[in-house]
Amino acid sequence: MTEKNAAAYYDVHWQEEGYYYPPPDFVGQANCTDPSIYQRFSLENFPECFREFADLLHWDQYWHTILDTSDAPCWKWFVGGRLNASYNCLDRHLDAYKNKTAIHFVPELEEEPILHITYQELYRRVNETAALLRDFAGLKAGDRVTLHLPMTPELPITMLACARLGVIHSEVFAGFSGKACGDRIQDSGSEVLITMDGYYRSGKMLDHKEKADEAVEAAARQGQEVKKVLIWRRYPGRYSSPTPLVEGRDFCMDEQLPAYRGRIIAPVSLPAEDILFLMYTSGSTGSPKGCQHSIGGYLSYVSWMSKYVQDIHPEDVYWCMADIGWITGHSFIVYGPLALAASTVVYEGVPTYPDPGRPWRVAEELDVNIFHTSPTAIRGLRKAGGDEPKKYNFKFKHMTTVGEPIEPEVWRWYYHVVGKAGAVIVDTWWQTETGGFLCSTLPGVNPMKPGSAGPGLPGIHPVILDDEGREIPAGEGRAGNICIKNPWPGAFQTIWKNRERYVKTYYEKYCKDPKSTDWRDWPYLAGDAAVPEEDGYVRILGRIDDVINVAGHRLGTKEIESAALRVEEVAEAAVVSVHDEVKGIIPDLYVSLKPGHDPSEELAGKVSETVSDVLGKIARPGHVYIVDDMPKTRSGKIMRRILASISNYNTVGDVTTLANPHIVEEIRKQVQD
Repeated sequence: MTEKNAAAYYDVHWQEEGYYYPPPDFVGQANCTDPSIYQRFSLENFPECFREFADLLHWDQYWHTILDTSDAPCWKWFVGGRLNASYNCLDRHLDAYKNKTAIHFVPELEEEPILHITYQELYRRVNETAALLRDFAGLKAGDRVTLHLPMTPELPITMLACARLGVIHSEVFAGFSGKACGDRIQDSGSEVLITMDGYYRSGKMLDHKEKADEAVEAAARQGQEVKKVLIWRRYPGRYSSPTPLVEGRDFCMDEQLPAYRGRIIAPVSLPAEDILFLMYTSGSTGSPKGCQHSIGGYLSYVSWMSKYVQDIHPEDVYWCMADIGWITGHSFIVYGPLALAASTVVYEGVPTYPDPGRPWRVAEELDVNIFHTSPTAIRGLRKAGGDEPKKYNFKFKHMTTVGEPIEPEVWRWYYHVVGKAGAVIVDTWWQTETGGFLCSTLPGVNPMKPGSAGPGLPGIHPVILDDEGREIPAGEGRAGNICIKNPWPGAFQTIWKNRERYVKTYYEKYCKDPKSTDWRDWPYLAGDAAVPEEDGYVRILGRIDDVINVAGHRLGTKEIESAALRVEEVAEAAVVSVHDEVKGIIPDLYVSLKPGHDPSEELAGKVSETVSDVLGKIARPGHVYIVDDMPKTRSGKIMRRILASISNYNTVGDVTTLANPHIVEEIRKQVQD
């Protein structure tokens, strides 16, 4: 094998896991139990099969072309159709469900009561907000507005009010800095910023308004003027920020809304291919990318995924413990569940505040039966209180994991302890760009397998290619670049104002003919590495960049981390690349421990030996550092970049936006002193 071809894929040492089967009582009530659905959504039936997705929605005018490929790879779905996303999430449910809870808002402070907002109340508040946005802020269809809102009901209310008017919303995760918000204001061309005075995080009221001033200044430096800043107050009638209002620019929403009491705004009927929202990626590499999602394609896709993968019924209480500032929250807290008339939970703060039992008390009180979270959160809950779920009387029928691969050991804790061995798990793989799930088991059809995302979902046809474009056969234990052969309705339309970057990043590598309008010539490159398994399931190994080349052997970081988590005492693991004079690159392994365990050289040696036993001596870490905690973002993501800088004796950069910035210096002293 040539050196060039040797780098086209990498060997995988991760052993196969056994199947877990869904309980009969779940299958008996599941929205989909028919295995022939995969044939119905085969490539032979593409794209007509996606009619089933569109038929979940109310259309003001039915579409005439299901897929327009004339501007490939900027796909247009359900062309000729007209609809409104706000109408589909609210108005059409009122006859049957107006007195049913739409949103359960759980404040972080446990002494504050849970707020239950019915569909009728949500409809009223969305209409009044839409009237204000139109008549006071001057917003109209096609305008962009930036939201920098935390996890309170005002966020989905504002999103749905924008959707009602055809205003394109761009929500920025509340944990992002004012400058990051300003960058997104500038890129989107927003003249209005909607924010909040303050909100709770770890029991403290944060000053959020100060970020609005920073955002406006940052946007102005780049030539974008913000004419109005609209501020929701965490406690109506009481301003909770020490940062003063700017006269003539800043307006409190609760002071303005009484003028619009009882107003009903007719939902604007919009073309299906119009833009519903912009969702910016974090911009960790280069400038942030504004992923542009359509109304008809996106809404139909997340509705179908919510019904058949999340198995949401109108009578369910569904809790996605993500943030609406990310695509998971857009798709699976707001638009998908509300399109199905579900009851969706919005939780304000940190899941372990005031203690690790909080999520399970919420689940118990609300009788949550569908639970949706990330491996990061699962590992955190397992570390903070591994036995806590056993103390509470809740019962999930269904649990989701999303955002990154989940290690088999963590999966088993989630299944046995959180799910009490009675819930199905869907391990979903997808991205901001894809709008909704791509690979997952259908919970009423396929068995589960720890660490494996499952097959491509109906209508999604993945293929795993090496760098030369050759398909990697299933069952050979080799990984490559996972791609999707065909377009799908939830896929983003383009990068806002940057079609060239869109094509170059996601389609150029494997495009067969840049001038082609045939979708078969444009496979989508996800940027993740994956292994095709003999049973048709896909094991996602993380980003293509997360590969360590040790003496010519390409090792996936997620494999090493998963091996470390086999050690009983280990709660979290993070692997980084370190430059070595002899081998070129070696892995350094950072681990944190479960409560009740103390660091020692013996334990570090045990972790190192376990990795070596599971994956082979080539994967043995150069060092195993047992740390008190990992440097993490506000959303709980481990910042491996910072750990890599420490291991390589480089500058770590700005750490002030981390949830725990103090830990960085502690780790630096441990490693470097």
